[in-house]
This record gives sequence, C-alpha cells and structure tokens, in this order.
Amino acid sequence: MENKTLQTREELSLKQLILKVKGWFTYLLLKWYILVMAIILGAVASFFYAKSRKPIYKASTTFVLEAGGNNNNGGGMSQMAGLAALAGIDLGNTGGGIFQGDNLFELYKSRKMIEAVLLERSSSDSTKLLVDRYLEMEKIRDKWKEKKKELLQIDFAKKVPDHLQRQRDSILQTIVKDINKNKLTVGKNDKKSAIIKVDVKSTDEIFSKEFNESLVAQVNDFYIKTKTKKSLDNIEILQRKTDSVRAVMNGSISSAAVAIDATPNLNPTRQAQRLVPTQRSQFSAETNKAILGQLIQNLEMAKMNLMKEAPLIQKVDEPVLPLEVDKIGKIRATLIGGILAGLLAAVFLLFRKIFKNIMAK
Repeated sequence: MENKTLQTREELSLKQLILKVKGWFTYLLLKWYILVMAIILGAVASFFYAKSRKPIYKASTTFVLEAGGNNNNGGGMSQMAGLAALAGIDLGNTGGGIFQGDNLFELYKSRKMIEAVLLERSSSDSTKLLVDRYLEMEKIRDKWKEKKKELLQIDFAKKVPDHLQRQRDSILQTIVKDINKNKLTVGKNDKKSAIIKVDVKSTDEIFSKEFNESLVAQVNDFYIKTKTKKSLDNIEILQRKTDSVRAVMNGSISSAAVAIDATPNLNPTRQAQRLVPTQRSQFSAETNKAILGQLIQNLEMAKMNLMKEAPLIQKVDEPVLPLEVDKIGKIRATLIGGILAGLLAAVFLLFRKIFKNIMAK
C-alpha cells in the first residue's frame, strides 16, 4: 500500500513538473516579440562590437629548461669542500632551489623584469623605447593632452626632473599591472610537460613580438646569472688565493737562490749564514707548494661545479611575423550575441513570472 502511495506521489510530482515546464514554454511563446527584440539587439550589438574591435596579436615563445644540479658524491668532494672552507670558500650546493616551479613564472611577472624590458630600445625603431610603443598603442599620450599635460614632459629615455619622478614611477607601475593582468601569460602546456610557454597579447603586432623576445631574454639571462653567481664568486676567490700562494712560493724560491748567491765563498765555520735562510726559504716554498696543489685542485673542481650548475635553456619556438591573430568573425559574433541575448531575455521573463506568482500568494 505504501509503495503504491509513493508511486502515485512521484507520478503527480512528475506531472506537475511537466505542466510547469509547459506553462513556462507557453508563457515565452506569448512574449515572443520581447524575445525577438532581444535577439535582434544582441545580434546587432555583437556585430558592431566585432567590427570595431581591434585584432589581438599573440607572440609566443616556448623553451625547455634544465635547471642544472650538483650531484656531489661524498669522498673526495667532501674533503675538498672542507679544505675550501678553511679558505672561506663554499663548494656545496650553489644553485639551491631558487626559481624552481612556479617561482620562475613569478620572476617573469615581477615588476623589475617587466620595467627593465619596457625601458629597452625597440629593435625595429631605435628612437623609441618599448614603453613608448605601449603608450602609442594605448593612446595614453592623447589622454594626457586632454587632462594631464605636465606628463607629456616625461621622457623615459632620460632622467626626469625630481617633481616628475613620482609620476614617472606611477606610470610604469600602472603599465606593469596592465601587462600582468591583460597581456602576459606564463605557464606550462600541461602539468607534466617540461616546456615553458610565454605569451604576449596586444593590439600592436610589433610590440607583442619585441616585448616577448626581450622579456624572455631578460629573464633567462637574469636566471642564469643568479643560478651561477655563487659558483663564479667561489672561482674568483680561489683564483685570487691561488695566485697569492704561487707568488709567495716563487718569492721563497728566489730568496733561497739569493741567499746562496750572497755567500759564494763562505767560511765552513759560518755555514749558518747560508743554511738558515736557505732552509727557511725552502721550507716556506715546500709548504706553499702543498697548499698551492690543494688550491689548484679545488679551483678545477669549482670550475666543474660551475659547468654542472649552469642551467640549459633551449628555445623550441619563438615569435615570427606575421603573428597569430585573435579576432572574432562578424558572422560568428552576430550569432553568438543573438543567442545569448535571447537566452538572457528568456531567463529574465521566467524569473519575473515566478516572482509575480510568489508575491500573489
């Protein structure tokens, strides 16, 4: 009995739902003129938007990054690291975990990197900076002419007066934010891929290409220098100490020879005058020779360490003209705009009807 009652309720609920949907459909048919008007307005608005919208040029660079590493295997390397530590030198992991994963993507979006690129010369027109191309592309100077004429005095290629320095920095910060939000995309094609992709989109084809190329070059150069800086510093310190010990050793050898030359016919009872300075110089030379051998060994190991630390960056694709154009077709835009406008109008009419029914109860 209970099963029959439950089945009857389900049939009634389904019947009520079908009747409601049918009622909504009938209501929309009665309001066909509103729907047609919305479709026409949406289609017309989308057509003119697609017609007036400037084409977006996308410049893409893809590259493979092998970060490099330091696979030290105990033993000899540990001994050399200990000896080097006595000289104030670190032969341990010099690269660390910097710029791994998402950290590298954040480096591309950093204010320092983007500002440095904006202040570079345009490769197609050396009289302009890339920031000048951006200002022309966005017609920002035209806006300054109307509202802030004092900003027209700012020349990003030269040092600006002190009273305009704050405005100059503010303009650059605003441009960096816009580029990060609307024009720059950095990431991987997928999570498992090792290929990094950098996209720059703008309405200026030349700006997209040049900004993309300059940003990739700037960031990758900074990345390589930062990853290898500690190893280079170690090599410089080791080279300086090696040269210093070699000079002291050569000086000791010379001192021994001078002591012998200074006493050619020495009285046998006065041998101390020759033996003491000679042996002292020879001992100093032997000591420095041993130190020099270890330093040279550490120096060569540091150079090998640098080769292992240096990351490998190999470009796969880079932007070439003509760039890929992202522009929606007029017919496609008209159809999509009309359909979306019709759906929005239908949803609005149904919600209004439901609201009226609720308020009438």
